[in-house]
Amino acid sequence: MMQVPKLGALAVVLRDGCALLVQRKNPPDAGTWGFAGGHVEFGESFAEAAIRELFEETGVIAKPVQLLETAEFIHRDAGGIVTHHFVLGAVLCDYVSGDPVADDDALDAAWVPLDDIYAKRLPMSVKVDDVARMAAAFLAR
Repeated sequence: MMQVPKLGALAVVLRDGCALLVQRKNPPDAGTWGFAGGHVEFGESFAEAAIRELFEETGVIAKPVQLLETAEFIHRDAGGIVTHHFVLGAVLCDYVSGDPVADDDALDAAWVPLDDIYAKRLPMSVKVDDVARMAAAFLAR
């Protein structure tokens, strides 16, 4: 069987000095907080996948604005064997409506103050703080 990286999208939603984060239910980042997101389906753009995954995981509706960044993540087990390989597109989204409620593969969903994200006061997935800073800087222009 041929192994290939999985393509994923993240929905980066900022509102009132907070970012909408979910606590992941599944490996490789189970228990950590990060932006809602998941696999990009065949024929789907990063933007389309981000807003779909956001709604599935939180019930929040948003509109895509801008692809902020793409990043590659390779997770290895203790023996160095690759267990997960993702290429992710972080999409800045404008909040439209809805109160976050964890669903699908999220344990929890909440508006988290940006200062808490920057200070890493929660166990977070890699680069959540960097992407939040990038989104805040983009919106401040």
